[in-house]
Amino acid sequence: MASTIGVLGCKAPLLQDRVCISRTIECLSVRENRVCFAKRFCAPTPLARISTRSVHRDQLHPLQTTQINAMGENAEKKTEEKTETEAKTAEYSASMQQAMGTTLEYRHELGMNYAHVLTDLIVGSCLQTPADADKLKDAGVGVIFCLQQDPDLAYFGVDLPAIQAHVKELDGIDHYRCQIRDFDPYDLRMRLPVAVAQLHNAIEAHKGKTAYVHCTAGLGRAPGVAKVRRCHPKLESIKAATADLLTEGSKQVVDLKWEGGPKHVEIAGLDVGWGQTRLPMEYRQSENQWILRRELPVGRYEYKFVVDGVWMTNPELPLSQPNREGQVNNVIEVTDTAQSGASKQLREQLMQEDADLTSEHRAKIRAKLEEIANSGQW
Repeated sequence: MASTIGVLGCKAPLLQDRVCISRTIECLSVRENRVCFAKRFCAPTPLARISTRSVHRDQLHPLQTTQINAMGENAEKKTEEKTETEAKTAEYSASMQQAMGTTLEYRHELGMNYAHVLTDLIVGSCLQTPADADKLKDAGVGVIFCLQQDPDLAYFGVDLPAIQAHVKELDGIDHYRCQIRDFDPYDLRMRLPVAVAQLHNAIEAHKGKTAYVHCTAGLGRAPGVAKVRRCHPKLESIKAATADLLTEGSKQVVDLKWEGGPKHVEIAGLDVGWGQTRLPMEYRQSENQWILRRELPVGRYEYKFVVDGVWMTNPELPLSQPNREGQVNNVIEVTDTAQSGASKQLREQLMQEDADLTSEHRAKIRAKLEEIANSGQW
């Protein structure tokens, strides 16, 4: 087996591959609107059908009547569950498209889907039932590496403890978990080195076996940890994580302000993503200002103010360019004044679209990841 950690050149220095090689893999255009999945582990089972031949109910044995009634009720229940799952899938895909700026879709009701990255590495969507672990084991998988958080599992009703318990009953396969927040570029940046290091340790412990890395849809977090199929990982987060490892810039304290006296002001975006989490601002009556003091790593952050429940920007502060939906956010660029000129220049270089890594950069990243794998800290 090849070395299991490193950086793969993808027209940018990326942390998402385990092998340290110089080949180039083309990234998917954000305009791609189809996902071609590999053959599933198991073909879908057609719903059982009740015979339609004409039979009078008084010709049936009472037990047969009861069985048919039960079959009809079960079929109706399955139809309702499928409809509910499809509705959740549509809602999830819409959220994914808005947060990630993509037209890719996820179909949870179709079961697991996956793609081989390397001969010993698979990236795919989440396990939905304990039986999915059996399918993975039969496919030669020895490592299941889950990146989901509890809210992801609850949304689609996935019973992770049941899956983990079943995996423990199987020989030659283990379940690992390294949680990364969905649709959150900042959390991906902060957690990526730890995830890569833990994946490296898991694979080293199961040499000769295949690793299965998954998030929910297999289109964002999992591709970010292990370079993949048609997907939409946040490349800016991956570049930033690479730059963090090489430049070691310290966090900086920033103050965000909103003038006036509304009843409540919060910050969305920034380093907590665009989900339900928001950062409350503190009102200082003597200054007639709402203030948020936050410690942030070097980088560029977009955010919005939520003023008495209304999302808005402050036009007096720097603004981003309109995104594909035409929306504009406030933006802040965090810099480390104590960082050397060489480190600043390297970070700027690594954040460029056509950046590449030298052999020394790769060696340093490998050493840092091994250090993280041994210490478990980043």
